[in-house]
Amino acid sequence: MGKMMRFGPMFKVGCVLEISAKYLDSLPTRKYKNKLQNRMSSSAHPVAAVCQVTATPDKEANFSACKQLVEKAKQQGACMVFLPEGFDYIGSSREETLALSESLEGDIMSRYTHLSRKLEVWLSLGGFHERGRDWESERRIYNSHVIINDKGDIVSVYRKSHLFDVELPEKGVSLKESAFTIPGPSLLPPVQTPIGKVGLGICYDLRFPELSLALRRHGAEILTYPSAFTVATGTAHWEVLLRARAIETQCFVLAAAQVSRHHEKRSSYGHALAVDPWGEVLGDCGGENPGMVLVEIDLERVSSTRKNMPVQQHRRDTGFYHSLEQT
Repeated sequence: MGKMMRFGPMFKVGCVLEISAKYLDSLPTRKYKNKLQNRMSSSAHPVAAVCQVTATPDKEANFSACKQLVEKAKQQGACMVFLPEGFDYIGSSREETLALSESLEGDIMSRYTHLSRKLEVWLSLGGFHERGRDWESERRIYNSHVIINDKGDIVSVYRKSHLFDVELPEKGVSLKESAFTIPGPSLLPPVQTPIGKVGLGICYDLRFPELSLALRRHGAEILTYPSAFTVATGTAHWEVLLRARAIETQCFVLAAAQVSRHHEKRSSYGHALAVDPWGEVLGDCGGENPGMVLVEIDLERVSSTRKNMPVQQHRRDTGFYHSLEQT
């Protein structure tokens, strides 16, 4: 069971488990179910749903599970829903990962644009296994974070910049994302959404503060890192990295996550997280089951945090931080 719910001006909500379409039955009592639903639907601030799923190579089953989460999030008052890296599938081999990939004009993205239009909800989908421009000759893909508005339009596509090529033999981690993935060419400006200006990253991008600070300089109020962290790296670094990005940029950080066993070769850490601009964790989905965190986004928390501790104004010019290179 997720953590107990606590309500207030910036309330926390524990993970709402999503094991079946009737997941509300997993909440402790009807009193809490009704309180959650009424609180969200009457919220003075926009509500975001940060989701946690267990994707497999079965694309149909994955879409069905994600669709249920999006529908329940909308029912609970969310105007924007965040799905994790690999929401479309997680392959068991390089060959399978490439074979299952699609273009942005393919069936999977068409289903999600239709879903967002039908429910009138914004979607953050990332990363999507997008076939590269020279697919026929190169057989390589992008890891793409796609934002869809409530009219079903794709409004932004960020392609993951930092690829996870890591060997940790003592931890049982061995992944080489660059073997089949093309690094994205650039960052993208934050996207204006109903919850605020959202800066886009994906998973391993989380380890590079230069990215989050660049998005902050260009107006980001919310950073999002849809992820599929390994159990070993997640246990050691997941929460502390997300809180650090929130604290240094004074942004909300929303991180949808993969959880549990995808197939015999891979499992993910879970703990989909929402963090406020002060670095406080507002919701955590835990490390076992699919589900979602529902959280109010009060942008006054962003402005007040930045006003009271004006870190951006105190930052020196770029040359200052490169002065050691001149000695």
